[in-house]
Amino acid sequence: MRIIIALILLTAVNRSLNAIIRPEADSADKSAHPTSIPVTTDESWINEILMNGAVEEDMKETGELNPNYYPAQMAAKVVEHYLNTRYGSPSKLFLLHDVHKANAEDVADSGRKYQLEISMQEIIGNTTWTCSAEVLFPRGEQQRSPQVKASCEELLKINTTAQDEALYQQYKMNQSLLSVQHLPDSYGNIEPGMKPFWHLGAVASSFVMLNESTEDTKYNMAQVANVTQMATENDQLKFDYDVLLHDMVSQEIIHWKLLITWSPPEGVKVLQMTMLPRCFECEKPH
Repeated sequence: MRIIIALILLTAVNRSLNAIIRPEADSADKSAHPTSIPVTTDESWINEILMNGAVEEDMKETGELNPNYYPAQMAAKVVEHYLNTRYGSPSKLFLLHDVHKANAEDVADSGRKYQLEISMQEIIGNTTWTCSAEVLFPRGEQQRSPQVKASCEELLKINTTAQDEALYQQYKMNQSLLSVQHLPDSYGNIEPGMKPFWHLGAVASSFVMLNESTEDTKYNMAQVANVTQMATENDQLKFDYDVLLHDMVSQEIIHWKLLITWSPPEGVKVLQMTMLPRCFECEKPH
């Protein structure tokens, strides 16, 4: 039975990776895009299923959790999205680095609460700090966003004001509006000048991933399929994003359309977010 489960999981993983990177990309130099968020399989989660049974059973556990297994990693991933929505920018992007301690408890009728000690990385400046966080998944028939509290004071002292202001002025004064596709491309590459817009897409996607997260999901942004700068009469830069999100639990690639604004003083604001219809027979993303 364990062999059968392993084969099913490996098949799902290969299907997901093929949906993001075309076969010819396999031989490319993966170090060409060091700032990309990799779409990978959590090997410890596979081991958890093989050793301890279904994930659903582990989700019922309370008390101290194995930090390498799915429930702790899932809750910590929500903290990543939370920090990006509050503090992310084209020059500042947060990524979960490691989970050190995790504890889960059922809170009366409120939901399920996770207490976490984690390391978060600001991937552009390659700086890592330890944070403490609390994530509550509310109960109820209607899905609600997780409630997050995080203490990462040192990480949040990172100052990228100069980089953000320079980018803002460049695209505020441009005569032609930006339009670009496939960040990264089939080989995992992004032109240096376009990396801030990949980062901006990841920050904007965190609004969606935070809003959609449950105890049965674990999201990454896989690709910016398209980003187009739009004309605006105020001080905000405005962008139309098409992004591909990867749910590592279901192995689905989900297409979202986002309308966002950004400026250094106001930060990232998501004006509209729309999930496009699933199309399992459509052309796979580049």
